[in-house]
Amino acid sequence: MIKTTGKVDLAWYGDDFTGAAAVMEVLAFAGLPAMLFLDIPTPTQLARYPDLRAIGIASTARSKSPAWMDRELPAVFDALAALSPAIAHYKICSTLDSSPHIGSIGRAIEIAANHFVPEVVPVLVAAPQMRRYQVYGHLFAGLGDVVYRLDRHPVMARHPVTPMTESDVARHIAKQSDRLDISLASLEDLASESLVSEPGDQTRIRAVTLDCVDLISEAQVGRFLWHNRTRNPFVVGSQGVEYALVAHWIATGVLTPAEAPRSAGRAKGMVTVSGSVSPTTADQIAWSRDNGFACIPFDATSACADVATLAAEKVRVTKMALTALAQGQDPLIYTAGGPDDPAVARFKQAASGKDIGAINETIGTALGEVLATTLKQGNIRRAVVSGGDTSGYATRQLGIFALSALAPTIPGAALFKAHAVGEMDGLELALKGGQMGSPDYFGWIRDGGGAR
Repeated sequence: MIKTTGKVDLAWYGDDFTGAAAVMEVLAFAGLPAMLFLDIPTPTQLARYPDLRAIGIASTARSKSPAWMDRELPAVFDALAALSPAIAHYKICSTLDSSPHIGSIGRAIEIAANHFVPEVVPVLVAAPQMRRYQVYGHLFAGLGDVVYRLDRHPVMARHPVTPMTESDVARHIAKQSDRLDISLASLEDLASESLVSEPGDQTRIRAVTLDCVDLISEAQVGRFLWHNRTRNPFVVGSQGVEYALVAHWIATGVLTPAEAPRSAGRAKGMVTVSGSVSPTTADQIAWSRDNGFACIPFDATSACADVATLAAEKVRVTKMALTALAQGQDPLIYTAGGPDDPAVARFKQAASGKDIGAINETIGTALGEVLATTLKQGNIRRAVVSGGDTSGYATRQLGIFALSALAPTIPGAALFKAHAVGEMDGLELALKGGQMGSPDYFGWIRDGGGAR
């Protein structure tokens, strides 16, 4: 076990639910007791788990405005600081989803600087295990058999809310704050024990992005983060932060590699809801349709209409899902089969001129309500939510207050155990980002996950 003077080794706040869960997955499967809470945990909740060494909080900040962050993040950072962690981590997407107006990483850094007072804020977006690489400041991400520069990535360049037009991590984040001075610690710099210079203008916030392309540079970055934790207790990045820390802890002998967790076993029934329009999710839906799942379209335009129309759509798909379960099929309820599905064009037309953020929240909430009803009436104990933002809105409808790791799949999309007051306690739940997972991912979760 890692020894620190704080109550926990690491506390994190995820700007979406799937990403927040991915952090917990890395730590838990490495052997550190970790739990993800879906809101700021109460003293009573924390008292139930006294042995935790890593504590996270999930949110939907990635889809929120800077004004929302100004209202919400100070209390969150107060809660993280109260845990006295060795490192506090603001978890962002490994494909850098953000803009000055939505999910601003720059604004989050500004707010956090007042709570943690770092000399410099390390920014680590790369995670080689997930085929996310930063090379001389530029972010690359794998898709299929190809690795793309972020601004040329077939999915991220077409993201419906935050399309990526800049691959330079420092330049992308610098556009989100006029208080940041962001530099680069390149591959050539990583051999240095300290990668930051002496403090400069105290009215500015300094940050440094960290190159990382393989397990060697990952361990070097982990050493930098851990050795400088007193000076720089606040870190921004993907779950690559935890991969790097674990790599350093193992390399220095303070953490023993844990055995790979086993499969949780095949479910007697499983319910999936998806609000993702990613081509990756489209491939997964197509695989599921060809392998015995009952794929049920959810008309997202109903969220743009009146309350009665949306209610009728929820009733319709719930009945279809329960019928599928009664016939021995696993229902998969989805809003679109990829960006080229005609349902996307119909939704865009219906949503034109409306608050797209509010509509997406309505869709996610509706999917969560359908999921909750189907699980309860069908007596089902395993579920999947696909889509980072969808996961945040949908999961809140289940009455869950925390998640712990159960069985791995691909990095970033494990099967979890839900902790709740009520009938959802013990639910086996997977949260998957839109662009995450193998084509047979839903089948893999149905079968219980586990290494393969």
